[in-house]
Order: sequence, then C-alpha cells, then structure tokens
Amino acid sequence: MDLSFLEPVFAASGPYATVCADVTHTTENADTELDLRVRAIAGRLSEQGAPEMVVEAVRGRLLEGNEGGAAGTLRGRALVVAADGSVVLDSALADAPRREVAEWSPQPDLMPVLRQLPGRVPHIMVVIDRVGADITFMGASGEIEAEESVDGDDFQIQKVRVGGWAHHRYQHNAENKWVHNADDVASSIESMARRLSPRFVLVAGDVRARQILTDRASGVWSDLVVTMDEGGRAAGADREPVERRMKELVAEHEARECAEVLEQVQAAAAHGLSVTGRNAVVEALRKSQVETLVIVDDPAEDTLLVGRSPLELGVDQQEMDALGVHGEVVPADRALLAAAAASSAGVVIVPRSAMPGEDEVAAVLRYTDASTPTEGGTDS
Repeated sequence: MDLSFLEPVFAASGPYATVCADVTHTTENADTELDLRVRAIAGRLSEQGAPEMVVEAVRGRLLEGNEGGAAGTLRGRALVVAADGSVVLDSALADAPRREVAEWSPQPDLMPVLRQLPGRVPHIMVVIDRVGADITFMGASGEIEAEESVDGDDFQIQKVRVGGWAHHRYQHNAENKWVHNADDVASSIESMARRLSPRFVLVAGDVRARQILTDRASGVWSDLVVTMDEGGRAAGADREPVERRMKELVAEHEARECAEVLEQVQAAAAHGLSVTGRNAVVEALRKSQVETLVIVDDPAEDTLLVGRSPLELGVDQQEMDALGVHGEVVPADRALLAAAAASSAGVVIVPRSAMPGEDEVAAVLRYTDASTPTEGGTDS
C-alpha cells in the first residue's frame, strides 16, 4: 500500500480525531439512525477533550455524505480531523466498520482505518457497447482518479435485414463502425494504462464489442484484461455485478500481494535484504532502509519512543540518547506507520496467522549495510 495519500495527515498539527463510522443509509429510519450514531461519536470525542470545531467538522462530514443522491451509497466512512478543525483524511470504507472508532489523541489511530479501507489496487474498469465505452481508473488511493467516456459513430450502427444488393453493404458498414469505435476505446485505454500503470483491466458490456476490443488490446494492457458477461452501458443498466466483480479482483490481487511480500521477506533474508522483529525493523526505519513494511492487522498494545521527527524512533531511551533527543511514548503501530510514510515505504497489512513465528512486524529493505543482520534479524 502506497501511503502517500496520508501526507496531509502527517503534515497537520495534532492532536487528531480519528473516526471509523457506520454511515449506512438504506432503511426507512435511516436519517434517525444515522443521526443517533453521529451524535454518539460526537459525544465520545467531546468527552475525550476534542474542541468543538473538531467535533463539528466530524459531525458535518459524517452527515453530509449521505444526503440526497448519495443516500445508500456509503456503508462506512473514515475521517481524520486535525486540531484546527481541518479534515485531513476523508475516505469511504469497504463496508461498515467491524469496530467503530472515535478517538481524540496526539497521533492519529490509522491502523483500523488502513485495515478497513477499500482495496488500494490501481485498476481500469471498462463498460463497453458498440458505440463506445465508459472508462474509469481507480487509483492506489482507492478513489476514482480518472474517468472518460468514448462515443463513436452510431449512424447505421445496427446490422439490419435488408434484401438485394444492399444487404452485404449495410452489414459490412455496421461491422466496420463497431471496429472503428472499438479502436477509439482501445486507444483511450492504452493511453490511460501507460500513464497510470493499472494492475488489471476489467471489461464488461456488449459481447461483440468486448470481443472486438480485446482483440485490439496492446502489449501495454493485453495481459491485464479480465472480461465478464454481465453489465451494460445503457441508461438504467445495473452496474452492481460489475462493481462486485471488481471488488473480487481487487481482493485477489491484495491476497497475492500479501503472499508475495511474505515470500520476499523469507527469500531476501539470506542476503540481508529483509529483517523481522520490532528491534530490527525500528533500526531499519530509522535509517530509511525500508522498502516495504509488513505488519499484522491486530498488533499488540506495545509502545515505541519517538523524537522530533517520525524517523527519530527507538525501543528505549538508550537508543534515543544515542540520537541526542528525548523520546515521547507512542503506540508502536502508530510510530511504525508514521516512520514508513516519512521514508516513502510501502505498507502491507497481513493476518497474524500469515506472519511466520511470533513476530508482528517485518520489512523488505532497499539496501543493506554493515549493521544489517544477515539472517533476517529476528529479535531474540
């Protein structure tokens, strides 16, 4: 997971309100139910000392996203609000949160947020017919980053049954226009794929249009294509099957990423390019060695010491003394995530059962040096 989307969070001044809320808005009593949930969250933040401007910012955002046309489209929502009332993170969750979070604290509580965000796998979704296509790029932020509608020539687009000498000409004209329109769509997809590097391209819609399009897939995206029979482009067509398939593919890619990074940790250990265990990972983060931080999704309530910047961290005051700074006690997962973001490291969150041994954290390294352990660096 690319943590660059969290830059506004770490650039803001704390303390922070962190919220993961159920904003489901699909029942007859939805307005009342949502208002009660939001009121409870606001009350919890106030009890913890959050200033009124922060509480009002949370209340307003949680309510506004489910008004009017957006009603029923959200199940869960994550917010981080800085001390000045500015909303520095506002993201839809994959579903209603398993555990609602409403915390006012010196550091944002990002682990429950990251654990429940929708899949952050960049991909392209295409819904095509014989005239054109709707193309959507979902970025690593989990949000729509680019959209394009391609509409070609629809004159005599349908094959018709006519007699005599004109029959084959009409049939041929229709087929040529399908091909021409598909070429325009393929060109748009290729341009988007070159710029944005998707992990897969899901193509839904008219069966003949899909066949023509996939025949024109270039080397940039030809190996990324996944097609499906359901879904249509016409007004009122049900896009839910397409959304469902997209989520399945994202989940498959995420599961593959988890497996691959854990294999990478094991394979790289012999060459000193991975470490496991808190102490070794903290040292690697401090030196900006970490390429990918691997952390379990339910870490123990452990702490680290953090100085003036996220990369001034240690497991005890002795390490902080060596850095010449006084350490502030910070929950370990928050300190690790902040250090990963500060050093442009990626993060992969894995189930505890997937992590070998008793370790809760590991890292794949960008480089090794004389002090890097050569056998994986597992803490004793």
